[in-house]
Amino acid sequence: MATVLKISDAASLAMHTMVLLAVEPGRVRTTHEIAEELKVSEAHLSKVLQRLTREGLVKSVRGPKGGFQLDRAQEEASLLRVYEAIAGRLESSNCLLEVQRCKGELCILGTLLENVNREVRDYLGGTKLSQLTHVFRCNAS
Repeated sequence: MATVLKISDAASLAMHTMVLLAVEPGRVRTTHEIAEELKVSEAHLSKVLQRLTREGLVKSVRGPKGGFQLDRAQEEASLLRVYEAIAGRLESSNCLLEVQRCKGELCILGTLLENVNREVRDYLGGTKLSQLTHVFRCNAS
C-alpha cells in the first residue's frame, strides 16, 4: 500500500513504545512484554529502546524484574521529541528531490510540501505522550 507520509519503522516503533509506557509511567516492562503488545520484533525493539535510553527518554532497570520504564517527567514529552531522538531533526523541505530540478520559482506541487511538513511538525510537536494513552487503555479492555 502506497502512502505519501513516510516515517521509519524505528521512529514509529519509538513513538508507539513511548505512548505504551506512558499508560503507566512507573511500571517496568520487559522488552518481550512490549514487543508482544505491539506485535513487533524483540530484536528491533531492543535497538530502539537502547536509543531511547541514551536520549534519556526511558530508564533501563536492571535485574530479574528489570526492563524499561518511562520517567514521569517524560509523560509530557512530545511525539516530535521522540521522533527526533530516533530519526534526527525533522527538517522542512520544499522539494521531493535531493537536488531541486525545477528551473522556476514554483514547485510542481505548489505549496503542498511546505504545508504538509508544517502540519506534521505542528502535530508531532503539539501532541504529548500523556494525550495518547487512551489508545492503549482502550485496547486493554
